[in-house]
Amino acid sequence: MGTVNISGYGDDLTVNGIRIGDLGPAEHEAIELDKGGQNYAPLEGVVVSSVKDSSTLICRKPDPAGVKAYIEEELLDGLCCYSAVNQGQLNKTIVDAVVAHLQNEKIPTVPRSIRHKYMAAFLLAATAITKMDKVVPKVAGVEAPELMAKLSRRWGYRVKGIPANEAIIVVAAENFHGRSLFAVSASTDPTAKDDFGPFLPGIQVVPFNDADALEALFKEKGDRIASYIVEPIQGEAGVILPIAGYHQRVAELCKEYNILYCVDEVQTGFARTGAHFAHQLYGVKPDLMACGKAAGGGIMPVSFVAGRRDVIDVLTPGSEGSTFGGFPLASVTAVFSIKAMVDEHLAENARKRGDRLLGHFESIRQEFPDKIKEGRGAGLLTAFEMFDKPGLDGHKVSLKLLEDGIYAKETHKTTVRLAPALTITEAGIDHIGDSIRRVIKAL
Repeated sequence: MGTVNISGYGDDLTVNGIRIGDLGPAEHEAIELDKGGQNYAPLEGVVVSSVKDSSTLICRKPDPAGVKAYIEEELLDGLCCYSAVNQGQLNKTIVDAVVAHLQNEKIPTVPRSIRHKYMAAFLLAATAITKMDKVVPKVAGVEAPELMAKLSRRWGYRVKGIPANEAIIVVAAENFHGRSLFAVSASTDPTAKDDFGPFLPGIQVVPFNDADALEALFKEKGDRIASYIVEPIQGEAGVILPIAGYHQRVAELCKEYNILYCVDEVQTGFARTGAHFAHQLYGVKPDLMACGKAAGGGIMPVSFVAGRRDVIDVLTPGSEGSTFGGFPLASVTAVFSIKAMVDEHLAENARKRGDRLLGHFESIRQEFPDKIKEGRGAGLLTAFEMFDKPGLDGHKVSLKLLEDGIYAKETHKTTVRLAPALTITEAGIDHIGDSIRRVIKAL
């Protein structure tokens, strides 16, 4: 039987004689390739070492002179963990609350079979900010749309009267709801589905932004359709915005055909798009809403489903559960993540900084109309898309931005997403814009 010897903290953390602080980027990559599953493809030649401030990471890169294993440089975080750190890295409001809780209350975890006092605080804060009747706490973001699917089916059978095992859930093409079995069954991305079948039945796909196609499906099969699950803005697809009036018409159709209108706000929520939740930009209110990512402020994973009382009330003890859903430390984290979002006016900051970043995108497009197709976004959920031409490659752009001190990531080959912390300054936005201009000019 093998032994495990662990000692030290930080750079002195040593596992079986290997001191973490001695490893360069190539050695980290080698260990991940040898010991880890290859479900991600991190940017080459960089390892995050620490955090400098709310928007700046300290990263280790190979020493160009080869004298040392690595050098350390600042990196402006242009993704903030795909919107999980909207409040900024190590937000003081959240960190102070977590530290105080661990030092003074000393109840990090208890099971859901006994109540704890912070669940009440979490439910009060979450229902208030979402303007929903009830909330069901979960952990990982993917669990929230998964639960919306389960709630949809049970509501469909018990309230709408859909015949047993015939419920249909409708989703939008090019969606991203995570990597659970429901999410990949609903996905239209071949990469997400390859060799993971058989998939869940009872899921049908319509094009995003096509309310006519949705209405046609509702007319044909509406008596068996339980819900339409859709992102207000499609993030993973490349920050695809809804056309004017789309969500309003979707909400009307769902009401007309007695179908649940369910929005996945895991990435678009918590002020990311310039409103507390993106559906509010379009003047609609869903029946169910999935939240995650920034619900935990980047400190720990927190997710939840918020929704109508009569829909969530189809749950009964034992029909749904989560060991760590809403446990004391998570509840405290969520409450103060909400407090930070509200007190620091992050939605307003997202609108202002987002407008400034989109202004940079448009200026760059005008300067390089043969390279940049368009810039788009809402608040600080943004992307710029290049033309599909030789040499215009999103991964190459991401690596060049990395060299220039900006962390961004491509999606769908020619699109580069940027979603920095909502605490970012004007100077930070200008730094991003100037870096993109330099990289695009050099292509």
